[in-house]
Parts: sequence; C-alpha cells; structure tokens
Amino acid sequence: MVFGNIGQDKNIEILKIPRERVGVLIGKKGSVKKTIEKELGVKLEIDEDGTVTIYGTDKQKDPLAVWKAKDIVRAIGRGFNPEIALKLVSDEYVLEVIDIEDYASSENGVRRLKGRVIGKEGKSRRYIEELTGANVSVYGKTVAIVGEHEPVQIAKEAVEMLLRGASHAKTFKFLERERQKIKRTRFELWKKKNEVDELYEKMNPNYDDVEFEEDKEEEE
Repeated sequence: MVFGNIGQDKNIEILKIPRERVGVLIGKKGSVKKTIEKELGVKLEIDEDGTVTIYGTDKQKDPLAVWKAKDIVRAIGRGFNPEIALKLVSDEYVLEVIDIEDYASSENGVRRLKGRVIGKEGKSRRYIEELTGANVSVYGKTVAIVGEHEPVQIAKEAVEMLLRGASHAKTFKFLERERQKIKRTRFELWKKKNEVDELYEKMNPNYDDVEFEEDKEEEE
C-alpha cells in the first residue's frame, strides 16, 4: 500500500498486537482506524497477523502524533475499548503497561497474579479504577493503565504492590491515602486560583470594560 502524502522526514513505527484485537482496532467498516488517522493525521497499515505500521504524514499537526497513535494501538492491543484508548490523543493522558511475567516465574504464577489484580468478580480492578479515576485492563500477561499522569502512577503503584504480594487491604489503604492527597492538592490549587483571580479583579476593576484594538478592528 502506498500513501502519496506520507512525509519523507516523518516517523514510521511498527508494532504488533494480538490477532484477536485486529478487528477491534479496525472497527466496524474501518471506523476506529479512520478515527485514529483523522484525529492525528497519520496513516495505519494493519495486517491480519497483528502487525501495525504507523506512518507520519504531511497532515499531522502534532509532532508526537505517531507516538500517540502507537500508544492508542498498544492500548487497544492490551484490551481497552477504542473509546478509552482514544483518550490518549490528549497530552493529559498516558499509557502504562506492566508485564506480569516480571513478577512470576511460571504460567501458574501469572494466572495467580492476574487473579489478585482482578479480584473476586472484578472487585479489585474496579476499586483501583474508582479510587484513581484511571482505567485498568488485565489482558494476556499484562496489566495496562490509561488515565491522567498522576492517577496512572498511583494505579501503577497499587498494581505493582499486588503483584509483589501486598495484601488487598494494605493496597486499598494506600489508594485511599493517595486519593485524599490528590483531593487536598486540587483544593489548594483551586483556592490559590480563586485568590489570584480576586487579586487581579481588585487591581483591574474595569478589566471587562477595556476595549482592545482587535475588538475595534472586528467591529469595523
């Protein structure tokens, strides 16, 4: 397949996903593939065996478009639905993939650790998601996490605690503490922003009535 608008100086990335995830990546009538290409200005070539080639094109506006597309493809390959994976278009979202085999020495060990992360009837995984706001997918021999930077790092630490053998009770207490820290931090940021806004309004009481040159030009 030849793409006439592929930039010669653009990046090309090649990766492989499980064959059973190829259909999800392509989507109904190619909808998911087309959405990724449109959002990032890249081109995807998807083979039946799961090999995916990502081409940068002259249409991409984001210099990180190819890398973002790669993360989206990886996320879908690691079990996420396209809606969650496409959040990675935003600079605010990141993907982390943890290899369970790094913590297990056998197939039985991998299965046991997957069970710890998932929990009875999926309770453990859901609890991690609820307390962090990140999305967690346990697929194959990996645990993948998608979300904003800080929540993803907290979720990653919680997953690794379980993989290292920490009790669920200890892990959930860690998550509760971290959630409270995030709440306090966000409240402080909100408070400071309000203080700055109030100070600015006092210093510039008639700011809303100021007429800028651009506004005059537009009216003319």
